[in-house]
Amino acid sequence: MSWKTERADGADLDLDEVLAVYHESGLGERRPVEDRDRMAAMIRRANLVVVARDTDGALIGIARSITDFSYVTYLSDIAVVRRHQRSGVGRALLEATRHEAPDTKVVLLSAPAATAYYPRVGFTRHDSAWVLNPGAPLQGPRAQP
Repeated sequence: MSWKTERADGADLDLDEVLAVYHESGLGERRPVEDRDRMAAMIRRANLVVVARDTDGALIGIARSITDFSYVTYLSDIAVVRRHQRSGVGRALLEATRHEAPDTKVVLLSAPAATAYYPRVGFTRHDSAWVLNPGAPLQGPRAQP
């Protein structure tokens, strides 16, 4: 089966179609897919969204990023429906993302099930990523005003 990739405005995407991709890809297990408002905001506010559609126009993949188009692109999500995984759709989404922001490095946090995929397509491991979860208190002394 063939597909095409294209840049999209997240606000123009059908939320139900996007949520179906998250569910059918497995990424929905690690995203707040039951919170429609939050997911809509995630898609709408990303400033670089690339999608893959099959020949019938059905959404089969999405890459959602935040970028300054100058130095770094944070690839927040890349999701491909399971029946199209291992067929080049993910790689095509990565290539389309890089095409839109060619001068930036692409940074991502991998889903546990995808850690073996990224080195195969050219990513290098970076061992100094840090996460501060919502609501977690900052530690240490407070800055003086």
